[in-house]
Amino acid sequence: MGRFRALVLDGKDIKEDGETIASLVEIRGKADEIRAKKMAEKGKTVIISAKDWKVIPLENLIVHFQGSGSKLLMLARTSEEAKLFFETMERGADGVLIVPDKLDELAKLRKLMEECSPKLELKEAKITSLRQLGLGDRVCIDTCSMLQIGEGMLIGNQSSCLFLIHSETLESEYAASRPFRVNAGPVHAYILMPDGSTRYLSELQGGDETLVVGADGHTRKVVVGRTKVERRPLLLIEADVEGERFSTIVQNAETIRVYSKGKVVSVSKLKLGDTILIKMERGGRHFGMYVKETIREK
Repeated sequence: MGRFRALVLDGKDIKEDGETIASLVEIRGKADEIRAKKMAEKGKTVIISAKDWKVIPLENLIVHFQGSGSKLLMLARTSEEAKLFFETMERGADGVLIVPDKLDELAKLRKLMEECSPKLELKEAKITSLRQLGLGDRVCIDTCSMLQIGEGMLIGNQSSCLFLIHSETLESEYAASRPFRVNAGPVHAYILMPDGSTRYLSELQGGDETLVVGADGHTRKVVVGRTKVERRPLLLIEADVEGERFSTIVQNAETIRVYSKGKVVSVSKLKLGDTILIKMERGGRHFGMYVKETIREK
């Protein structure tokens, strides 16, 4: 979910800093739904309001706006309404304009934003190659949050397949836990961001927001406190997904872990044939943004 923004309602127009950014449509019947659909076809951002919401009309609106290039925003008066708007048909609305009946609804909405980030579909891939490499510059991401067992970040050599690299939430005989840290990989690797884009690990710095992902697919945004780039020995992990081979590179150390066969496993104990959790991202990337074109990265 996005950040809070200060908007002004001027008649049927929604303004931000004096500029019209959307139009308000109140749904009273089928004719209003059709009017909203026509506005979507013109590429306009529309905020929908209704006194008595029914789920089916909301589903219709989501279908109308999907792929139109328009933004569908919903006017919510309670946190429960906002939750419905974000979760309907999995995709949900593009955003919510909250006009609370009571001030305590803002606190409830804040909690909702923290708890209801979208879930990702993760799948297992079979490891086909493990190869020790030489030294390289790898990036530790130290966050401003305490991460949990099962949580990590999605990292990879190819933007089309990202590997769940686990946080340093577990102790080892060699080092204490660092539950705020993900030892992510080398400077060139991709990382999945909260808005669905990718960035290179070398680009991250203190103050950025990045995405934490759980083994069950849950996600949440965290703030980067700092990144540490250090020269360390590396390990190449290659895995087979639907007949295609993808890879990631990690520091070759016992404290670096992945999720395999339902548990957290050190990369030093991985074997050929083991499985590893990954996220497939079909299509290519241009400056980190998804683009529908064929791109092969080896």
